[in-house]
Amino acid sequence: MTSPTRTCWDLARWLDVVEAVVVIDTMLASRLTDVPALREYALSRAGRRGWRSLLRAVDLADAGAESPQESRTRVRLVLAGLPRPQTQWVVANQGRFVARLDLAWPQFKVAVEYDGLWHNDPEQLHRDRRRLNRLLGGNWIVLHVTARRLRDDFDGFLAEVRAALRTRSRSPWAQ
Repeated sequence: MTSPTRTCWDLARWLDVVEAVVVIDTMLASRLTDVPALREYALSRAGRRGWRSLLRAVDLADAGAESPQESRTRVRLVLAGLPRPQTQWVVANQGRFVARLDLAWPQFKVAVEYDGLWHNDPEQLHRDRRRLNRLLGGNWIVLHVTARRLRDDFDGFLAEVRAALRTRSRSPWAQ
């Protein structure tokens, strides 16, 4: 058996960075380890195979991710050059809860929601659409992504996110 920190080290060496971050996000969210411990572990092994891979994965990690697909989406967007989104961003209107968004750039009011299989439930769809209407009423742009879209058309989805950010900003990363 290895410690959670050592496991992150091994996985950062064996997996591509996206999949390593998926596991690290889960371990961070479960409080099995933390970012300072992972950084210290990597830096104490500077020069050994994998130390930079672990640092890179830790820099991309976020304990706020609530699913592997949210992690994959976030990391792929960041690796594509977009600014890092906030995870589980809470939107409120006059102090009242409106929604909690999977990924958000609150300064631009742009969000990405990952839609998994549980969205097939008619009652969940009803709640989600009501929530979406409240967000749109608050001038948010909300983009939805599915596993199929991530797998088969990430470039198309990335173009949509860039376009949404471009409408709200004139930054070069949105071009």
